[in-house]
Amino acid sequence: MTCPLVDIGVNLTNRAFERDLDDVLRRAGAASVTRMVVTGVSVSGSRAARDLAASRPGTLWSTAGVHPHNARCCTPRTIDELRDLARDERVVAIGECGLDFDRDHSPRQVQLEWFERQVELAIELDLPLFLHERSASREVVEVLSRHRSAIPRAVLHCFTGDRAALESYLELDLHIGITGWICDERRGTHLPALVREIADDRLMVETDAPFLVPRTARPKPRKGRNEPSLLPHVVAAIAAATDRPPEAVAAATTGTAERFFGLGTRSG
Repeated sequence: MTCPLVDIGVNLTNRAFERDLDDVLRRAGAASVTRMVVTGVSVSGSRAARDLAASRPGTLWSTAGVHPHNARCCTPRTIDELRDLARDERVVAIGECGLDFDRDHSPRQVQLEWFERQVELAIELDLPLFLHERSASREVVEVLSRHRSAIPRAVLHCFTGDRAALESYLELDLHIGITGWICDERRGTHLPALVREIADDRLMVETDAPFLVPRTARPKPRKGRNEPSLLPHVVAAIAAATDRPPEAVAAATTGTAERFFGLGTRSG
């Protein structure tokens, strides 16, 4: 892969990377993954993501948000704290936010409240949304539909849903993030057909590392840890599904990510 890639969702502050982050970033660069967006999943996690991005200008950016699993931990200060973080030029989106009715680590009504408040924050700050959804596509669509005309941009991160969910997201003008799930011959067999329905200007790629190791990776990563250097496997799977060269997919997804996150205008 010679075209530079953007990994739009990577959890580099996860403790899985605490001992060898420099090596992880070196391998990413060697695999042409030259820019990455570090995911924030809580106020403290978003602060750590921002600080990490600050230590690698031009390579790392970050998001600021509260994952639905952590919605139960929100306080009256949460939105103010996220707002302060999001004013930093290294922060390029609000999120990871959304709904997860699969695991229900936070009560559903609490998830809904804090999801909507983060949507409103993104609108206030004119920043994109970095979205999470599991078993809640109808409810996510309902929330986003109420604010559709005001939302700057939004990406459904780590899409694994069905055709109906994809169609509903595309009708809302959402971007779609594809991970190594498309490389999984057990759970991702429906994704190659669906990815053909996503226009180039709506499609981006991500690893969600250290999670979701592409099952096409050889040799398999030690201890089952995913990392950004494996992003070309996602690109290759999309290329095979759409009957295009990997370089064409790489160029298209990189261009879309640059425009979506404003990577050319926020210095990082």
